[in-house]
Amino acid sequence: MKLSNATVGSLPNALPVPGFDRSKLSPKIVHFGVGHFHRAHLAKYLDQLLNSGANSDWAIWGVGIGALSRAVSEALVPQDCLYTLTEKFADGTATTSVVGSIIGIDHATSNGEPVVSRLANTDTKIISLTITEGGYGLDSITGKFSGAGDKLIEADLADPKSCQSWLGILIQALRQRRDTGAGKVTLMSCDNIPHNGEVARNAVVGFASKVAPDLLPWIEENMTFPNSMVDRVTPGTKDEDRDYIKNTYGLEDAWPVACEPYTLWILEDNFANGRPDFEKVGVTLVKDVLPYELMKLRLANGTHQALCFFGHLLGHTYVHEAIHDPDINDLLIRYIDEEAVPTLAPVPGFDLKEWGRIVIDRFGNPQIQDQLVRICAETSDRIPKFVLPVVLDQIKMGGSTPICAAMIASWSRYAQGSDESGAAISVIDPKRAEVMAAANAELNSPGAFLKITSIFGGLAENKVFMAQYLAALEILRSSGARVLLRSLK
Repeated sequence: MKLSNATVGSLPNALPVPGFDRSKLSPKIVHFGVGHFHRAHLAKYLDQLLNSGANSDWAIWGVGIGALSRAVSEALVPQDCLYTLTEKFADGTATTSVVGSIIGIDHATSNGEPVVSRLANTDTKIISLTITEGGYGLDSITGKFSGAGDKLIEADLADPKSCQSWLGILIQALRQRRDTGAGKVTLMSCDNIPHNGEVARNAVVGFASKVAPDLLPWIEENMTFPNSMVDRVTPGTKDEDRDYIKNTYGLEDAWPVACEPYTLWILEDNFANGRPDFEKVGVTLVKDVLPYELMKLRLANGTHQALCFFGHLLGHTYVHEAIHDPDINDLLIRYIDEEAVPTLAPVPGFDLKEWGRIVIDRFGNPQIQDQLVRICAETSDRIPKFVLPVVLDQIKMGGSTPICAAMIASWSRYAQGSDESGAAISVIDPKRAEVMAAANAELNSPGAFLKITSIFGGLAENKVFMAQYLAALEILRSSGARVLLRSLK
């Protein structure tokens, strides 16, 4: 049986399905990037709200950009945008439900004008984003908009009406909203980056300054950009996930989602034109997201960076395998307790070291099957946001960060393109050529990797950190990852 509106009423009783009338929903949220995380997070929260009996008609209309998004939309649209979400517990059990909060998807490159029209519609109250850390066109060091290196944004800068990027599409829609009096709108980033609302604002204002400066007063008066902190481990869909749904429920779902049970969303209550009652389904609405945001980025995302390259170099395939490696586990505890936590302010309702242990337990869930290659990808976008702030804050405090230095050394060793057995490594990174060239230059020019200023700024000028980095890299080269890990205990 294929999943669709026509079949959802005939599914086994053991499989929860939407308990609300989807035909009465209004797409008040238009979301760019209908990937795995969005469908496990925002879409699931909204689905819970709709199922709770709350008087709500909010729904999501998705927008895809790029090849992967096209594949997702081609999979979901024939099944009326329904999909299954399976939460996998560490003990081997799982719970699955059908999620119905997404009621339509357009692919922007093939349906540019319908997307602009939908964004400009008076029904649209929130435009939300999961476009990855590198999707905003900002310089990783200065935080200012440039668009450099993003081919779609560069195309729209050259021809603002080409509507190839989310920014190009958005600016055309905002112009229509202004000209038709469609009302205020919130741009809500759900991406895993510091100050994500401010990042989104900088991207929109920066892009508009270059192609539509006349829109800037309207943007200032009619838009808000709430910050948020999001957290849920959601690996990419595998054939095993499709097989599980088919074998367990007799159901064909072209693109199911599997994730961990844990979920967290801290959201700044700063909306221009209304919002769903997210607080009724566990979302924490606050005035200031920053303390929660830094906790998550440094303890959860930073921990991912700490384990992924060592794990790969040691021959592990999955995150949980690296977590259960005693030498890597010891490294993570030291990173959390000695280097990351001292840079954080107190967070209401959280014991920081204890939450760090929760993170490690979550990442150790063997059912998630989260591959290390996913965490190793796009590091030039991640290290500056997740790890370098820890290093720089420690330097300001007069502290020392040998663990962070070893983490960056492990990335450099990984970026050489082969593991300790000589097997090739496929380095996936927006700065791949520059990163690999610098990593391989280390043999003749020590410190070359740390001197990539577009990633590390002026960190190479700090003699203490440079010395720690070079010492770690030398052990990696001469004796391997295992010896380095044990030398750090």
